[in-house]
Amino acid sequence: MPESWLRAFIAAGRTVGLNYAFLLDARERASWLRGIALTAELSVLTILCSLLVGIALAGLLTSGRPWLARPARAFVELMRNTPTLVQIYCAFFVLNMLLNQLVGGAQNNPLTAYAWAVIVLSTHYGAYHAEALRAGIEAVPRAMRESAISLGFSRRELLAHVELPLAFRFALPSLFNNFVDVVKSTTLASAIAVGEVTYASLMIWVERDNVLEMMILIFLVYGVLTLLVSRLGILLENRLRMPGYGH
Repeated sequence: MPESWLRAFIAAGRTVGLNYAFLLDARERASWLRGIALTAELSVLTILCSLLVGIALAGLLTSGRPWLARPARAFVELMRNTPTLVQIYCAFFVLNMLLNQLVGGAQNNPLTAYAWAVIVLSTHYGAYHAEALRAGIEAVPRAMRESAISLGFSRRELLAHVELPLAFRFALPSLFNNFVDVVKSTTLASAIAVGEVTYASLMIWVERDNVLEMMILIFLVYGVLTLLVSRLGILLENRLRMPGYGH
């Protein structure tokens, strides 16, 4: 954005009592823009990783083997029934500390705060995805399963080529609702000093005492990101809708 536009925006803000002068400071502006980029990156990576976790857990839950399904069920319940922020704190301040001791110091630990945020958010929301996909798998018509089995499909082939593709379509609205929650929950990464947009904004308002102004920008950033995800979900839902199911 040209500096003349920035100055005009800042001047317009001052007319209603809002101070966005930080945008003229190259260091603070760059830090805030990096925060937005990191938030988008964290959102995309966590959505993809959580979906992989959800697929794996859904496969275990519907495996028909108690020695696989029961531990998966216990893990899902643990992830769903404990607060995300508590999980992040436990991972970063407990597991990370134990790992530091195991590898001989923080300098040898390959897992950063960013990595722990991705791990925790992915496993947390992977549990929700697993339930949505499990319901989708169980909604696959029995005749389709029997047809695939009669053609010689193994349990793994049945899951990969019949059940999951159909379950994904059935579960798409629930999955994208979870994806929107993933984007909103990336703000929790600021609790362990990951420099996403919330943390970057906090650093700025501590110095400039412009909390209201930064909170408005945070609302706008997350509003745009979640709107993009929800619109993508609607497009995919319409494109992948199967004849005979739904409208």
